[in-house]
Amino acid sequence: MPQIFPRSADMWLRLALLILFGGLVGLLIVVMVLDRSDYISRKGWVVRQPVPFSHEHHTGALKIDCRYCHDSVETSAVAGLPPTETCMSCHSQIWTGAEMLAPVRQSLAEDKPLRWNRVAELPDYVYFQHDVHVNAGVGCETCHGQVDTMPLMYRGEAFTMSWCLDCHQDPAPRLRPREAITAMGWSTELDRREVGQQLVKAHHIDTRHLTHCYTCHR
Repeated sequence: MPQIFPRSADMWLRLALLILFGGLVGLLIVVMVLDRSDYISRKGWVVRQPVPFSHEHHTGALKIDCRYCHDSVETSAVAGLPPTETCMSCHSQIWTGAEMLAPVRQSLAEDKPLRWNRVAELPDYVYFQHDVHVNAGVGCETCHGQVDTMPLMYRGEAFTMSWCLDCHQDPAPRLRPREAITAMGWSTELDRREVGQQLVKAHHIDTRHLTHCYTCHR
C-alpha cells in the first residue's frame, strides 16, 4: 500500500501544534500583563478638566486644606467637588481676568456648575465611603497620592481589588492621627504599626470583617 502522507508530515503537525500552543500562552501572558498595566488602571494618567486646576499650586504652594474644596469628605460617602462660588471666593479678588479661568466666570454668570471629570473613579459595583475611611485615620495621600506635587491631577493608585485588600487585611501601618489626614508627605518618628494599632483601638475598628465581600460589594 503506498504511503499517503510524506515522512515529514508528523514533524510539521507537531511544529504547528507547538506554534499554536506557544501563541496561546504568549497571548495569555500579554493579556495578563496588560490587565495589570497602568494603561488599564489609568494610574499616573492625567484626566482633562474644564479648567486646568493645579493641586501643586493650591495645596502645595498655598497650603489650602483639602477640606476647603472637598467639604463633605468627613461626613459623607462622597468627598464633594467645590461649587463655582468656592472658586470665586478667591478668584473674584485675584487673577480676575485670567483666560484659563474664563469657564469659572462663565459658570458663575450662567449659574451652571462646572462639569469636572472624575479621576479616582470606581466601578458601580464597588461601595466606598470617604467619611468612614477618613474618620478611621486613612490619609488623603494614601489613595490619591501626593497631590501637592501634581500640576494636573492624575490617579495616584491603581485601585485594584488586591490593592484595597492589602489595606483591609492589615490597616494599622496605613493609619494616621486625624489631625494629619490632609497632610502631604506625613511621617512620624514613632513606629507606624504601633501608632496604627493604637488608632485601631481608639476608633473601634473591627478588623475581623474588613475582608468580607459585603464590606465593599452590596
